Amino acid sequence: MIRVLENAFYYLDNFQRVLDWIAERYADLLTDDERAFIDAFGVLPQASRALLVRMVMRKGTLFRASKLDYAEIGCPVAAVQALLPTGWIALDPVLSIDELFDLLSKPEIADAFQLPPQQRAARKGDQLEALRPDCSDGRAFSAWFRDCPDTLFAILVKPLCDRLRLIFFGNLRQDWTEFVLSDLGVFRYEQVECSPASRGFRNRQDIDHYLQLHACKERYYAEEPALDVLRDLPRHAFNNDWLDSRRERLLFQLGQQLEKGKDWDAAHAVYADCRYPGARGRAMRVLEKHEKFDQAYALFEQANAAPESEAERQHLLRIGPRLARKLGHPKGPARRAAPAARLDLSLAQPGGAWRVEGVVLEHLRRDDAPVFYVENTLANTLFGLLCWPALFAAIPGAFFHPFQRGPADLYSADFARRREQEFAACLARLDDGSHRAAMRATWEQKAGLQSPFVSWGYLDWDIIELALDCIPAAHLKLWFLRILQDVRDNRTGFPDLIQFWPAERRYNMVEVKGPGDRLQDNQLRWIDYCAAHGMPLTVCYLQWEQAAA
Repeated sequence: MIRVLENAFYYLDNFQRVLDWIAERYADLLTDDERAFIDAFGVLPQASRALLVRMVMRKGTLFRASKLDYAEIGCPVAAVQALLPTGWIALDPVLSIDELFDLLSKPEIADAFQLPPQQRAARKGDQLEALRPDCSDGRAFSAWFRDCPDTLFAILVKPLCDRLRLIFFGNLRQDWTEFVLSDLGVFRYEQVECSPASRGFRNRQDIDHYLQLHACKERYYAEEPALDVLRDLPRHAFNNDWLDSRRERLLFQLGQQLEKGKDWDAAHAVYADCRYPGARGRAMRVLEKHEKFDQAYALFEQANAAPESEAERQHLLRIGPRLARKLGHPKGPARRAAPAARLDLSLAQPGGAWRVEGVVLEHLRRDDAPVFYVENTLANTLFGLLCWPALFAAIPGAFFHPFQRGPADLYSADFARRREQEFAACLARLDDGSHRAAMRATWEQKAGLQSPFVSWGYLDWDIIELALDCIPAAHLKLWFLRILQDVRDNRTGFPDLIQFWPAERRYNMVEVKGPGDRLQDNQLRWIDYCAAHGMPLTVCYLQWEQAAA
């Protein structure tokens, strides 16, 4: 059982910790109102500060005093008095009838508007529609509900607190619960020294740009028309690699939305202006769909001269011959992937919720050759254990707060290059045989810490040790080097199962495909890579036995 936090004001202490952190590291970036808030907050009475933080951490901006029932704070009406002169809280604010209905229960609505008996039983939505035409003006809460014994507060400082949260975390995805989960021991993080050079935001413009991007992204998720969002999306580079990568990804997503709507010209214009991985391939595809084959082939030739990744190379092998055929160009030599070993099985379909991987696992299992369902977890965990020092190196711009699961630039194109020496030192252990001891040390010293690679709860050390006994270090090095070529794409696509023969110190990976299933692109790339380097891998095609008539 997780112990309840003994400090009743833990959330207030954590909030103050954020303010102190920001004041120490980002003082030069703060606006006057942010600086004034930080300075004024700490001198307020404890109960008043705690009430404000409780409201900051909850959803919405309107709060009834009766709903702010916290033993450590006491009477919220008394606690709010010291907050009123700051302008951070409004007492008895003006609100619309829609906002009022969100705050009141049906019996309260009936009392506030003195509804006749036939309207009291109506649905809340029907009551609102009936009252709205005569209640279009905004009124104070007390004016809407004159006999209500409750008091209403509005928190006005929430946007400012969200900006402070952004400055601290470097994103608006993480919230104040990160502190609570850390305090409770649910999540624990590697602590990396955050130097001044590690700041995610280097100037105030970076913060403004992030907020612009976030607003555009929220509109994209709300499925606003892509062209409307694009009009407000900054199209210039930010001179901040971390922010630029976010902008390029959103640009790519908007291009996909336009492509889905068959607006070929607009989609191509977006992709042509986008540096996100895969944008060039999508641009070719859009030109092909728009039957602009000459332009598509010219872009194909440019990409073919210098593919940006294995994924693009795979795409070019498909689209190139198709475009050449449509333009009447000579057919080039076909490149065939190295074939993987194939296993065809016909097994009885078990009852219950069995997955095909589990059925094949049980079929292959032997006393002297255990089989495990690992998919991407084993290779990534082995990589994470060996390369922990490189992954959590204090590289400028990689770590800028204490609650990071991994480096902020994990998926950047120059991720490995920026840590070239650190990764070289880790991978060299595979050459001199010290990798097992290094992995074991990480397993013991870092157990449970958040990691973008290590699956602490999925694998135990016995499986790790078995893998190290049976998988040659040279094969591990090939896996890890390929992961580093493109972390986002190459950390996935590993086969479902792995079987070990401990007595023979060998292994085999098995990708399972059930009836009607096919290999995905990232799986095909891993199969091709393993075949090219002599690493054992089998593709198992499972069919269900037909019951006798």
